[in-house]
Amino acid sequence: MAKIAPQPGIMDVALYQGGKAALSGVANVIKLSANENPLGPSPKAIAAYEAASRSLNVYPSSDHAALRDAIGEVHGLDPAQIICGAGSDEVITFLCQAFAGPGTEVIHTYHGFAMHRISALVAGATPVEAPERERRVDVDAILSLCNEKTRLVFVANPANPTGTMISAAEVERLADNLPATALLVLDGAYVEFVDGFDGGAALIMQRDNVVMTRTFSKIYGLGGLRIGWGFGPQEIIDVLNRVRGPFNLSHAALTAAEAAVRDVDYTDYCRAQNTQWKTWLADQLAELGVPSDVSLANFILARFASPEEATACNDVLQNHGIIVRPVANYNLPSALRMTVGDEAGCRRIVGAVKAFRDMTA
Repeated sequence: MAKIAPQPGIMDVALYQGGKAALSGVANVIKLSANENPLGPSPKAIAAYEAASRSLNVYPSSDHAALRDAIGEVHGLDPAQIICGAGSDEVITFLCQAFAGPGTEVIHTYHGFAMHRISALVAGATPVEAPERERRVDVDAILSLCNEKTRLVFVANPANPTGTMISAAEVERLADNLPATALLVLDGAYVEFVDGFDGGAALIMQRDNVVMTRTFSKIYGLGGLRIGWGFGPQEIIDVLNRVRGPFNLSHAALTAAEAAVRDVDYTDYCRAQNTQWKTWLADQLAELGVPSDVSLANFILARFASPEEATACNDVLQNHGIIVRPVANYNLPSALRMTVGDEAGCRRIVGAVKAFRDMTA
């Protein structure tokens, strides 16, 4: 007898596990596992959200025009080429829903963001994993896997959880050599932490096969509102808007995000603070024998000698009330991803790692 069954690919998806947020029996816990902004959102965004609470009975805008105009103004982009979603995750879902499917392939990288593979599976496409080289995206490896079935190629730049980047020249070389049927998706969740970086916007303006996704969850400190956006060729954005629900974002989220993106001074302040304490944290950990690649994001991928050492250090960190992110599920069993906190948070990490080293000396 036939039974109710999900679409192919869905049961291949493991349930997503977010970063741990609490430690049983431990006081004064600091969460540095989800790459959240320790400074919080712009005060102007908070005020806008509070003001929006007085009109919760009203449906939100379905075209997101005010937010798209604000993004376009701040970043020098055509608002008509911008789409907004419930985090950049939803824009990634739209891309897979609209351009991938059964019989097609979606390329993601070895240490790449988990949602690239998950969204491909949910759309019924076959995810194809491209090797990386020393925790960096390898353009040649990606191109070697491309074929007539390739529809999407996901590259996070800067990457999560490695924090590394490839150059604009490498991104352009990748776009130049993709099959005619394939779209390059630049996942730019951490773009704002790189001073002066456009996330690939200039390249997108010159081509018809590149899009980028961005988020308000990281530097803007609005992870709790779930809001992101994408920018791409007009014909691609028109397709995505056909699969987007008309009221996918709340009025409060739209209003807060508009205020956040317009508060450029606060964004610059958050970037400067992240750079200062990221550099300090990386240097201090290196002196304790815990190296990391130069990170262009708001976290450090701390590397240990073995999976066992990484686990042991994580246990000590938790005993000190510090939650970081083990990344074995990203093919990095000997590493811990540590969000760059404020000064106090960074100093607590270094103190705990020093205590770990003293225990094992």
